Amino acid sequence: MSKPTMMPSPICLVENVNGSLSICKDAIDFLSNINEPVVVVSVVGLYRTGKSYLMNRLAGQQTGFALGNTIESKTKGIWMWCVPHPKKQGHTLVLLDTEGLGDVDKGDSKNDGWIFCLAVLLSSTLVYNSRGTIDNSALEKLHYITELTEQIKIRTAEAADEEEDEEDSKFVLFFPSFTWVVRDFTLDLVIDGKNVNEDQYLDFALQLRKGNNKKALEYNLPRQCIRNYFPSRKCFVFPSPASPEKMKQLESLQEKDLVPDFLEVTGRFCEHIFRNSVVKTLKGGHKVTGKLLGHLAKIYVDTISSGKVPCLDNAVVALANLENKCAVEEAFKVYERGMEEVKKTFPVNVDEISSEHQRFSSLANAEFMKRSFKDEKQEYINQLKEKIDVYYGCLLEDNGLASKKKCEDLLKDLFSEMNKKLQDGVYSQPGGYELYCKDRDVIVEKYRREPNKGVLAEAVLHEFLNERGAEANSILYTDTKLTENDKKIQEEKERNALMQQKCEEEQEKRIESERMMAAEKVRQDDQIKQMQEKFEKEREQMQQETEKAIDSKLKEQEEMLNKGFKERADLLSEEINDLKKEKKGFMEEYIMPIVGAAAQILPTILDYRVMMKGMKYGKVKI
Repeated sequence: MSKPTMMPSPICLVENVNGSLSICKDAIDFLSNINEPVVVVSVVGLYRTGKSYLMNRLAGQQTGFALGNTIESKTKGIWMWCVPHPKKQGHTLVLLDTEGLGDVDKGDSKNDGWIFCLAVLLSSTLVYNSRGTIDNSALEKLHYITELTEQIKIRTAEAADEEEDEEDSKFVLFFPSFTWVVRDFTLDLVIDGKNVNEDQYLDFALQLRKGNNKKALEYNLPRQCIRNYFPSRKCFVFPSPASPEKMKQLESLQEKDLVPDFLEVTGRFCEHIFRNSVVKTLKGGHKVTGKLLGHLAKIYVDTISSGKVPCLDNAVVALANLENKCAVEEAFKVYERGMEEVKKTFPVNVDEISSEHQRFSSLANAEFMKRSFKDEKQEYINQLKEKIDVYYGCLLEDNGLASKKKCEDLLKDLFSEMNKKLQDGVYSQPGGYELYCKDRDVIVEKYRREPNKGVLAEAVLHEFLNERGAEANSILYTDTKLTENDKKIQEEKERNALMQQKCEEEQEKRIESERMMAAEKVRQDDQIKQMQEKFEKEREQMQQETEKAIDSKLKEQEEMLNKGFKERADLLSEEINDLKKEKKGFMEEYIMPIVGAAAQILPTILDYRVMMKGMKYGKVKI
């Protein structure tokens, strides 16, 4: 697995110029070298609320993301910092710092909405940063959450026609966890005279009001969206880090200059993010690598720039096509490298080449399964199979040609002395035919004892003896020692010997064909087993996603019932039932590809039988 070059400081991932978003090639190039899973943490919030400081601390650095010390927003677009994950070996922590929302210089809330939308789509943990308290004013400023239904679609327009109204209820399946960070918090965490923790404070702030009037609906909307969309919620309240005059130098302040309570909360916040932020996954549970994250960011930014709405299904399909093509190529390289080593030892017998073909096919399939996803129609696994079959067919031919050459060279060497006797007329004397047959039989015996002749040993021998048949007949009919009757008897023996040799050649081919088909059956069984394990894993991932969403909805439903929101609880009950139906349907959905794969076995074996019968190596020339 290639290791990414260490990123010394943040670079721009999404550029925002005059309200127009574009992807930055340097960032995509950097991500393309990260083949390990990524944990993606995005921070969003109003401008000049200290977002960048938190991200620098998550990166383990004092400086990095620009802090700024004026009312001017320093971060434009989305900036990225990739660092080794401090708690998860073999993982990369990707930090995304977004430009401040509500910047007066922009005057374009739609542009802010797309930045917020990208942060949601790309991250596995979304950190919302605000100042003061979580009051109605703070929630009204988080109106971007209420706009997500217009900015994100789960399914394509065709698939979502009948479910458009219910689509947002499934955001919880695919959205990141949500952490609200409240900066410069000065109040006591006390509600109704009781001390509460930070999470209880957030839950209290997100309580709904009863009533169906316009004011209640407006009050409830952002709270209901946070409850409905995000699978988990967490809250941290930070005191001011230093005195107002020192805040301008926050980037250069040492820890001893910061308020101890601020450092304590910062430590808890970082530890929570490190331990609880999960790997970014796609719809369906596939883990995202840095390379895939780059593709994902480009797909979403290009979609937004074209004036369309990002769709999770479309993005996953596009990513799957890209990744599965790469998976086919990488898997085929595994097979090709292995079989190239086998090729160096040609000629080999059928058992050898079949067993190595089976071994490296299995390794190639495993490599494909490791990287591929969403190949329900088996399009890409079949592409890999076809590439391997074609390459194997060429190897079989090369092995046959190597066997043919080795056998021809061996026979040429063994018959060199007989050829000299022919030239010297040794076999042209009375009794020459008997001597010729004796010498020939000794050479054939030596030939058969010679090891490692390959798959065409008997075929080459038959062709050789057949071609020298005219020579043997000539010697037979010029041998004056033999009577006419003797010559007829010997001629019949020659024909029988050639027929016997032909039978041995056919027997050799039959045995080789049967061994190849048996090996191919084992290979296909192994492929189906790997596919079954892959589909089962994907099914389990989807079920886990759904179970997580169901648990979130059940908790929300229980709270709604306890607070007297029966109508809302009934709606949640319908959403829960829909999710349960989806979970049940996963089993049938993932059985079909396996059944289809099993149907491929017989045609493949028949292809090999045809291949064996159809291979031609030309005439033997000694």
